[in-house]
Amino acid sequence: MDKNTILGFVLIILILVGFSVLNRPSQEQLAAQRAQDSIAAIQKTAQEQAVIAAKTEAKAATDSLIAKHDTASVNATFGPFAPAGTGKEQLFTIENKVIKITLSNKGGRIYSVQLKNYQTHDSLPVILFDKDESSFGFTLATNNNRVLNTQNLYFEPIGLSSKQTVTTSLQSYTFRLKADNGSYLDFVYTLAPDDYMVRFDMKGKGMETVLSPSTDRLELSWNAKIRQQEKGRKFEARYSGLYYKYVADNVNNLKQSGHDEQNLPNQLQWVAFKDQFFSSVLVADKAFTSNTLESSFDESTSSKYISECKTKMNVGFDPKSTTPTSFRFYFVPNKFNLLAKYDKGIDSDKKMKLTKLVPLGWGIFGWINQYAIIPMFNFFGGFIGSFGIIILLMTIVIKMILFPMTYKSYMSSAKMRVLKPQIDEINAKIPAEKAMDRQKATMDLYRKVGVSPMSGCLPMLLQLPILIAMFNFFPASIELRHQSFLWAKDLSSYDAVITWNATIPFITTYFGNHISLFCLLMTIVSFIYTKINMQTQMATSQQMPGMNIIMYFTPIMMWFWFNDYASGLSYYYFLSTLITIAQTYAIRSFIDEDKLLKQLEANKKKPSKKKSGGFMERLEKMQREQAQRQKAATNRKK
Repeated sequence: MDKNTILGFVLIILILVGFSVLNRPSQEQLAAQRAQDSIAAIQKTAQEQAVIAAKTEAKAATDSLIAKHDTASVNATFGPFAPAGTGKEQLFTIENKVIKITLSNKGGRIYSVQLKNYQTHDSLPVILFDKDESSFGFTLATNNNRVLNTQNLYFEPIGLSSKQTVTTSLQSYTFRLKADNGSYLDFVYTLAPDDYMVRFDMKGKGMETVLSPSTDRLELSWNAKIRQQEKGRKFEARYSGLYYKYVADNVNNLKQSGHDEQNLPNQLQWVAFKDQFFSSVLVADKAFTSNTLESSFDESTSSKYISECKTKMNVGFDPKSTTPTSFRFYFVPNKFNLLAKYDKGIDSDKKMKLTKLVPLGWGIFGWINQYAIIPMFNFFGGFIGSFGIIILLMTIVIKMILFPMTYKSYMSSAKMRVLKPQIDEINAKIPAEKAMDRQKATMDLYRKVGVSPMSGCLPMLLQLPILIAMFNFFPASIELRHQSFLWAKDLSSYDAVITWNATIPFITTYFGNHISLFCLLMTIVSFIYTKINMQTQMATSQQMPGMNIIMYFTPIMMWFWFNDYASGLSYYYFLSTLITIAQTYAIRSFIDEDKLLKQLEANKKKPSKKKSGGFMERLEKMQREQAQRQKAATNRKK
């Protein structure tokens, strides 16, 4: 970077800020926008009420058929499923220690799901979906050309009461869809005493006489709206969406913003509607085919929904019911150890890899989290109740492990610092026009004293994967959810100490309407650390004009980036930087720079030990080639 590049960056920043200020809406425009939002909200409410009214009217018309004993109309509408064409919706509750599920006889579907051991940010029960927020049904083509959906038909509960609790063993609950001539289709739900998994089996009797003769697959439609469960809506939306896994392959997801739709002919093992910390997953025992997946994110900040997910998938079905069509629902918290448990004892090609719902990062970053950070986190969590203390201990352990790299980096910086007077002499003897000669002389000095310019950079680069791994770890850790420490009430969300409601151009969009204290402390400590680094760099090399502005600008950008992030992450970076500063001063107090310079001078008297193919040799070769090219270019100009 030269002076012009730095000036360009500064101008770009000023243009962005100026553009934001100049284009901010006036009070009249804000009032008009609020009015438009109000009108849109009223129109949306009116549309929803119209849909509800239409459904109510349709249901009333259908119910009137029974009231009038108009069996001909019922038969014409529902064909062989006329016995299930009309009825009254009934709800049944089944639950165990961790989950509470409401089933409806209309559609034989799961009507509502509550995770019993969790609450929302405002202390309400965590409900994944309820009532009309979800739909689930199979399309049935009858042998007399009727096309029906199970979600519009009434099932008969078999042996179900209004509320049942599973305490000791597996229990099954059956809803029966009756057809003509004694044929029927059963939906069977099986719940274990202490599990988030619900098994769902579809099997019937005599369906080959009711359905179209060509029926060997059924189209399944499963839709749901994802509720906002956490305090930070924007932050929660980054970790929400529709995920899916190919059979014997990787996990992917649709775009996590706006609208996205994909048609996937490949076989899918499962699809999931995922929130930041909770997921609804549907797994097919024999895979989904001809899949259409769609997600739409709700941009309205006043909506109680993050997004809406829709799926249409085909599944194999045997009308003769020789074998049932089986699925598994997982209504789970996104907890790594819990999700990993579901793959124990399963062949590698059949593993579900539900742990991919916990975004630990790709490649090496995910490996660091999976095999180092999570085991250490669980170890400390086994005997320490405060998660703030756990993060502190984790930070100390990580910094101790990285200390040899930190020490090596500082020693490299110290060597460069004590050699600076000699480098200044080289620069004074060789004019600036001969930059290649300057570099060659400097490299010769480094080689003689046994110093590598890269020895200080590599240790810092090796620490980078851990920093990125921790960046992924904290927002994905449900263990930190609603855990308080000092002033932070929830380490998985921002710790606002100052909030406001007014819309401030640029600030509200990129910073938010609050100030997170841990993030502010992290910024202050980063400023201090930057100042220390700047002093070291100025003592070891020529500082480019304006570079200090760029260096000091970085902590400000971090303040903007991290103000909405989990306070646990800002707390970790604050501690990590604070310990690094302490290590820097501790190392500095133990190093005698006069003695270090004498050691480097003594190295000059030792015979040179070049290693073939070493970094310094390659660097010198590149310099010689560059000098030759530069000389040739000069000769051509002459």
